[in-house]
Amino acid sequence: MTNLEKYRQAFITALNADENILDDLNYQDIKEWDSVGHMSLVAELEDAFDIEMETDDIIDFSSYKKGMEILRKYHVEL
Repeated sequence: MTNLEKYRQAFITALNADENILDDLNYQDIKEWDSVGHMSLVAELEDAFDIEMETDDIIDFSSYKKGMEILRKYHVEL
């Protein structure tokens, strides 16, 4: 599985998100991406990429696209 596939799968698993909406998905666009869903997503990503995100990055993780930028900081290429 590629890193992009892992990334997409984290959203599908944590938020039960439809794969077709991921590219334009923002925080709270779907009811599952609330504060609890956000932390589930972070946990999925940390497990998938063996990283520990900093608090500021967790707070700044406001969309699917922004998450891609943040993961580059942890040397995760998508």
